[in-house]
Amino acid sequence: MKEVGSQIRVTFDPESDAAYIHLADIGRGGVVRTLHLSDDNGYIPVHLDFDAEGRLLGIELLSARSQLPSGLLERLG
Repeated sequence: MKEVGSQIRVTFDPESDAAYIHLADIGRGGVVRTLHLSDDNGYIPVHLDFDAEGRLLGIELLSARSQLPSGLLERLG
């Protein structure tokens, strides 16, 4: 497997139980569009952030404790 570009970073806010997977630096112009993905119950646990060129910048996970491995969250929190 080859690594390209900058490293992916993950941040976690234990208070809001939200994690953000940074796929690229959010630079000038930042996020211009957010796509909200919902489950069958209408709950929106995932937000995808895009820049003006349509590139995926990051992924926000709500209820992160139920979606990510506990070992990862322990290292982040």
